[in-house]
Amino acid sequence: MTAGTASWLPLSTGERSVAIEVLVHGPLSRTELARRLGLSAGSLTRLTKPLIESGLLVEVAEAGVPAEARQGRPSTPLDVVADSRSFLGFKITEDTVYGVVTTLRSHIVARHDRPLTTHDPAEVADVLGEMTAEMARDHPRLAGIGIGIGGFVQDRAVVGESPFLLWRDVPLADLVQERTGLPVVVENDVAALVEAETWFGAGRGLDRFVVLTIGAGIGYGLVLGGKRVPFAEEDRGFGRHWIVDPNGPLTPDGRRGSAVSMLTIPSIRYQIRAATGHDHTYEEILALAAAKDPMPARVIEEAGRALGTLVAQICNFVMPQRILLAGEGVGLMDVAGKTVEETVRDQRHPLAAPVDLETKVSDFHDWARGAAVLAIKVLVLGSAEA
Repeated sequence: MTAGTASWLPLSTGERSVAIEVLVHGPLSRTELARRLGLSAGSLTRLTKPLIESGLLVEVAEAGVPAEARQGRPSTPLDVVADSRSFLGFKITEDTVYGVVTTLRSHIVARHDRPLTTHDPAEVADVLGEMTAEMARDHPRLAGIGIGIGGFVQDRAVVGESPFLLWRDVPLADLVQERTGLPVVVENDVAALVEAETWFGAGRGLDRFVVLTIGAGIGYGLVLGGKRVPFAEEDRGFGRHWIVDPNGPLTPDGRRGSAVSMLTIPSIRYQIRAATGHDHTYEEILALAAAKDPMPARVIEEAGRALGTLVAQICNFVMPQRILLAGEGVGLMDVAGKTVEETVRDQRHPLAAPVDLETKVSDFHDWARGAAVLAIKVLVLGSAEA
């Protein structure tokens, strides 16, 4: 199965800057576009003409403004044709592949999941190829595929290491491209989520922005000047060495009192199992803690203090305008949110600005959407800049 790439590719550097500004912040008038990009009217016309002719941009009517009241082309907004192409995003976990189809503006228009019964790279690529073929039947204008995976990814193509899948040096992009005929981008799943939130989510338009995820592991992403700051630890098990309580629990994964030992779902379940001899799901532990069952309540209270400490430390050193808390473990805030807030206040200067902590209840389809945004960024921006 193959699908043609978008007819508007490749874009020049100037065309990319126009396309991205409209994609992220549009609809925008030509006057506003020129102001934002520091371009003359003539230069903007030269850059927008091929984008309109190729179908990437379109002139749109201003909502509520009658045609006779408009002031001509300079004030007529330009917008992207969001459904001109579709993108696939996949999030691979230990036992499931979560797939989504998005528009050019990252709106999810379809979801499709498959159980993963093998970790053999070729067979996983087969599953992705089959899922792509199934989704392409209803969405034939596919322009690219993004894949998010927990672990270390090289050159957006090779999975150097994935502890969940026990992979080393797997050329996943090539394997999937061979089966689909589409360009493929592979990235660490947290990095992909950060990119998506920076362009289309909680971090849009912010200069300093942080994403913190809690779930099977701890994820952290920092955005400065509107761009994600890459660092080695983000895809090699972030949080194992970030000590939030030196007297905290010792668990199989992470140092004593580390963010991983205190906050991840496996560590919380391990603590309850070790203390009570009973195995509970994370949701059951949260429910027991909310009902004041002593041991779950103690573990979740300690986790809340650990999260508050982590948030306070991030704020004290990074001074972000907003922190987005996401991941499958954010239910912690429903039970221990007051503890988190009190700990943050206790560990910050009394005159410090309030923390803008936004909690996002999400599932793995949001992570898959993040991977699709990576594909959009690479195709629209160019891999060197994304």
